[in-house]
Amino acid sequence: MHDPKKTAALLKKQAPFRPQLAMILGSGFQQAVNNLKVAHEISYGLLPGFPPVGVSGHAGKMIFGHFEKVPVVVLKGRAHYYEGHDMERVVFPVRTLAEFGVKSLLLTNAGGGVNKKFRPGDFMIMDDHINLMGANPLRGPAIAGLPRFVDLTECYDRQLTDIAIKAAKLSKVRWHCGVYLAVTGPNYETPAEITAFRTLGADAVGMSTVPEAIVARQHGMAVAGVSFISNLAASRDAGKLSHSEVLAMGEQKKDEAGKLLQAFTKLYGESKIK
Repeated sequence: MHDPKKTAALLKKQAPFRPQLAMILGSGFQQAVNNLKVAHEISYGLLPGFPPVGVSGHAGKMIFGHFEKVPVVVLKGRAHYYEGHDMERVVFPVRTLAEFGVKSLLLTNAGGGVNKKFRPGDFMIMDDHINLMGANPLRGPAIAGLPRFVDLTECYDRQLTDIAIKAAKLSKVRWHCGVYLAVTGPNYETPAEITAFRTLGADAVGMSTVPEAIVARQHGMAVAGVSFISNLAASRDAGKLSHSEVLAMGEQKKDEAGKLLQAFTKLYGESKIK
């Protein structure tokens, strides 16, 4: 079993600097940092404990660079629980970032629009989540030095979330705030499930992010989340759902996603969050 402290120590020897802000780019956001001034790249395969990325559209690289003159570390792609990894391995990159010294984490993903006001190509700032993955990354032996029972009353940091909202306004994308519901996948949901999720209060549904957010909070990191609404959830239109549809919409909206992340990073750099 790999130790995130050891992987972080290895990272510290290779990293050109120690950014306070990290971003994990999910589907729909892989091309959103094309304007990043890259200082150093590391393949996940060279980082002990990092799970391989097996989903089309996820690069599987850690990139250090400057975005809007702000030092950042970007994880291009993530491993998913539905790929067969243990939950512990899914969240290993987040634990490594925490041990490396990252204080703020922006999580991104592609989600299906449950809220009837949402349209494909919209962005949703996450203000809460519902975990229906049937698993929790905190399950198992307690980790020395970390809280066992993590308070998620404000899982998504208010200051970081406000920055994300301001960034959405500045970048002039169509945006909403809402609740992200996480399921295991990899199948898409049935119409009856989407009706149930809507009743529960979900605005978007996806297959990631929540485990990372929980572990980041366990480590005391400030978290913000942004979902790219890549498609309408089952029963909201007559078409069939596919991952190719997600990738195609992401490609179509990559410039908007880029503007949103650029604005977020610039505002973060100007803020007092450190």
